[in-house]
Formats: sequence, structure tokens, C-alpha cells
Amino acid sequence: MTLLETISGPRDLDALSHEQLEQLAREIREYLVESVSKTGGHLGPNLGVVEMTIAIHRVFDSPRDAIVFDTGHQSYVHKLLTGRKDLSTLRKTGGLAGYPQRSESEHDIVESSHASSSLSWADGISRAFEMTGQDDRHVVAVVGDGALTGGMTWEALNNISDDNTRNLVVVVNDNGRSYAPTIGGMARFLNTVRTQQSYRNLHLSSRRAFDRLGGPARAFYRGVRGGLHGFLSRFTDNEALYSNLDIKYIGPVDGHDEHAMEWALRQAKDYGAPVIVHAITEKGRGYEPARLDAADQFHAVGQIDPETGESLESPSAPSWTSVFAGELVHLAERNERLVGITAAMLRPTGLHRMAERFPNRVLDVGIAEQHAATSAAGLAFGGLHPVVAVYATFINRAFDQVLMDVALHKAGVTFVLDRAGVTGPDGPSHHGVWDLSILQVVPGIRIAAPRDSVRLAEELGEAVAVDDGPTVLRFPKGTVGVDFEAVRRTDDGVDVLVESERKDVLLVTVGPMAGTGLQVAERLEAQGIGATVIDPRWVVPVPRSVVELAAEYRIVVSIEDGIRVGGIGTRIRQDLREAGVDTAVTELGLPDEFLDHGSRGDILERVGLTPQHIARDVTAMVLGSKLPHARGAGTESGVPTDTRPQPRV
Repeated sequence: MTLLETISGPRDLDALSHEQLEQLAREIREYLVESVSKTGGHLGPNLGVVEMTIAIHRVFDSPRDAIVFDTGHQSYVHKLLTGRKDLSTLRKTGGLAGYPQRSESEHDIVESSHASSSLSWADGISRAFEMTGQDDRHVVAVVGDGALTGGMTWEALNNISDDNTRNLVVVVNDNGRSYAPTIGGMARFLNTVRTQQSYRNLHLSSRRAFDRLGGPARAFYRGVRGGLHGFLSRFTDNEALYSNLDIKYIGPVDGHDEHAMEWALRQAKDYGAPVIVHAITEKGRGYEPARLDAADQFHAVGQIDPETGESLESPSAPSWTSVFAGELVHLAERNERLVGITAAMLRPTGLHRMAERFPNRVLDVGIAEQHAATSAAGLAFGGLHPVVAVYATFINRAFDQVLMDVALHKAGVTFVLDRAGVTGPDGPSHHGVWDLSILQVVPGIRIAAPRDSVRLAEELGEAVAVDDGPTVLRFPKGTVGVDFEAVRRTDDGVDVLVESERKDVLLVTVGPMAGTGLQVAERLEAQGIGATVIDPRWVVPVPRSVVELAAEYRIVVSIEDGIRVGGIGTRIRQDLREAGVDTAVTELGLPDEFLDHGSRGDILERVGLTPQHIARDVTAMVLGSKLPHARGAGTESGVPTDTRPQPRV
């Protein structure tokens, strides 16, 4: 039996010797590589926090002491140490989540995987403990150094520094990277600390110092004394700016020296006030393929060969991201006003291609979506056309800036939302399902949803040509499927993909749901129901021809992979009523709930967004047995009121 197999909870760590803890760390790394190579997931970050997580659980008493991860993708080791030793179901339907999840364990607290929020959580939890007299409970926030580029972190620090009586420990997991190398002034400071000779000497000799001196506190405090005042002033060169802050700072500590980490954490725990523990770690530690991966050190991987790290997935088609990346470079070559902006996701969003071609025209602002949006408004005011590329789930964080800084000022800014719709295994906080409902309330906004690679290139070109307001281009995760050519295009840009002579059902599809709509139409035609499929291309505002076509049909069915509450279907129904069109509309989309992790197919099956589910329900609407009824559906004394041929069912 391995040591890992004997760990059922954090207190099982207490009896282990330092030699056994080192063995446990090796076993955890081997198991992470073995299991994540089969399931896919966040491998590099977890390889880097093994000793740190062991030390945290040795020093603190979870769940009585609250441990908050920022972000939760670095929690796999935490899962293993809290009794979840089987990662074979990781990120699969019904299996372990890729992030902390309260339903899995009492040791998990914050489920959201959006960065820079942990210190606000820790601030609130520690205040609650203090206000309710629970002075023996501690809060630990594990913050990746990339999270320190987010504004919420600094808002929280401002409040934490105003009250220094709480048991709060902030562990800065400093590996120099978020997805890719961390950018900004904070990153430059931390990089200086990591590369200083004094730290390198400390890093190499920390274990010897512990073993030899016997009194490590004296040695450490001589080298790492100071508070947040010193921590911040060293990278800002402006001591006066932070002179009112008073948070104890311990570090830098070798994050792969469990003994050193444990000592530093015990000092922090006993201090009786907020403390920052600055740990230097290496992303991908112990796994050579990850360490040598220049892109992101295996931040997130699919199925890989555990020996070589080579991907075992061979997509037969290019990804949506790669199509966007190539087309943006093409547009930038012809339009020198185009600039790219991203929030710590240069490679994941494909902007690295433009950065390689035009290094001075791409900005990475760190994990700061709010700043990205407002900065883009400023760039537009200065005569440029910014293209802000983020994951769809992260545009939620910048809504106020899109509304008040971009739209109100009619700034020509294009937002490109990658991973829109159901994204699958990353779970609730990563599904990009809210953007259509949230953004369409912004006055003057224009939203495009390409159905295939040809339309992506086409609509991106149209988006960056708009200079009097915000434009949005959204596309899903994964590979691009086949191109769906239109039989005709209306004068206002709506593509008719299939047109039936019988005007029973008008299927309005949003983006890649065009493929689903075409399959639904085939099933309906087989039942004798005439179905026309259209792709508006630009779904907000609703094109005039969509309203005109709707007036000719018995029922309109919208199909989108966003939340149906306040979605595109709702917008179409409202526009029809305003135009005096009484055609019934049924809006098919995702329920207003947090969708669990699982494959895209499993999720769409569960919520009924498959061709067979949709065709069955639409057939019932046409027959009048399900609301809303198609115009002319129903019977009187058993005789259909519609004299046209009835569907074969």
C-alpha cells in the first residue's frame, strides 16, 4: 500500500515523518500525471502546489479552518488529501469536479473558478469568525500570483489592512504564471524576488539551514522581515503610497520545501493577525514535459501520453479559436488601427498569433477584465479599434464597463467571446451561457454568432468595421464543424439555410446551433411539417427580415445555447409583438440554473437541446397538444381546424 492510499483525511498527515512527507509528495505527483493524462485537466498548476498543500493541511485544521483557493484549478492535491483519492472520474458527468465543490466535501468552500476573489471571501469569513466569537478558527487564502493582477484583490487588501486583529493567512503561490507568464508591475517585482541571488541561495540551502540551525525563526525573520508596506513598496518604489498598510510578510519561502512551508505557516498561524506568506513554486514541478512546455507548462491538458506529454487527441478540424486567430492577423495586416487586448489569456484566446506578428499592437492586462474594457474605450477614443478577446464566462465581470464606458460613449470596441455556450468539463463557472442575456440589454450593442468558420471570418470583418458602438462576436469551444451554406441571403444579412414550401415552422438558430436546426428540420419534414431554417448571423438587434418571415409562419422556434431567460428568443418574441405579428414563439435554450460539469453532449441531452427532443416538442406544438400552439392548430369536435394536410405521427 502506498502512503497516498493511507490518507483518508488531513489529520492522517500528522503522524508522518519528514521523509514520509517527501515520499507522499512524490506519490502524489506520480498519481497526478497518471490520472490527469487520462481525463485531462489542470496538470501543471497542481504539480506545483504539492508540498504547499501538504503543509497547509498539516498546520491548519480543515474544515474548521477555512481554506479558500484562488483559483480552484490548483485544488486537485487538496482533493486527494481530503479523502477524494480517485481522480478517474475527474471532470466527467457525475464525477469529481475540476474545481472545489461543496457537494463533494465539507473541506470545499468556494466553487467559483473566477480569479482574484479569494481575498474578499477570506475577508468576509474571517470577519464573521471574529464577530461571532470564533477566535480559534483561521482562514487561509491560497492565491496564485496571477490573481494579484486583478482589481478585487487590491480592494480586499485595502479592507484587510484596515483591521489587523483577525486570523487570516494569505499564501501567495508565486510561480510567475497565470496561464502564461504573469504580466504587470506586481509580476516584475515577484520575478525580481525569485531571481535575486539571496533568494536562490535561500532556495538551495533552506533544508540545510533548518537542519543545522535548529532555530529557523531567527534566520527566516532576518531575511524576510517586513509587512505588506515593505512588500508593496519594493515593487512600486513608492513607500508613501502604502505606508498605512500593516500586514506581516513572511517570505520568500521555497514552496517545494515542505519543512520550510510548514514552519512559515506555523509562524503565520501564531501571529494573531493577517499575514502574507510568499511561496516560490514551479509550475509543472517534477514532470519534465510540463516543465519544458514554453506555452503554459501544461496549465490545462487533454488526454496525453504520460511518458512523453504528447497529446493523444488529434482534431480533424481547426478550432474556433485558431480560425479567429488567423483571421484577426489577416485583418490587422490590412488595418493598422486594430489592436488586441486580453486578460491573462493571450494564447487561450488566440491573440498570441497577432502578438507574434504585431508585438506592439497586443496588450495583456492581466486578470483584469474590467480594466480591459475601459482601457479599450480609451483606445477607441484615441483613434484605434480594440479587439478584446476573453472567454465568454469572464465578460460577466466587465458588464458595467461595457455598459457605461464603452456603450454609453459609443466607443468602437469589438468583444470576442471564446468558449461561448456549454463548455463541458470545467463546470458551472466556466460555461459561457450568460453573455447573450446579459449583453443584449446594452443600448446600441450589436451581437454576432457565427455558425461556422466562413461566417466567423466574415462577421469578424463586419464587427471591426463598426466604430460607433460596441460589437460582440461569440463562438464555442472546440473544433469547427462543416460549413453550412445558405440557399439565399436577405437584404439585411439573414441567411436562409433551408426553405420549405410549406410555411409551418420557422427555426431561428443562433450560431453553431444551426446544425441542430437543420437536423430538426429534417425530422419535421419526415413528419409532413414544413420547416424553414434561418441564421440571423447578427442576432442583436433582431434583423427586420426575421420579423417579416415570422409573420408568414404558423410558429417560430428559436434555438440558442445560452440562457433562455432574456435570451435571443425572448428578444424575437418582443420584437414580433411590437411589430403586431401574432405568430407564437417558443424559445429553446438552456435553463436558468448552474449547469454541472460533464460532456457537452450529456448536458444538451439532459436539458433537451437535441434534435430529437426539439423535433418531438415542435411536432406537438404544431398538432396543438403542447403550448405554445402553432397558428391554426387544434380541433373542433375531433376535426382539425387547419384544413391543410396533417403531420404523419
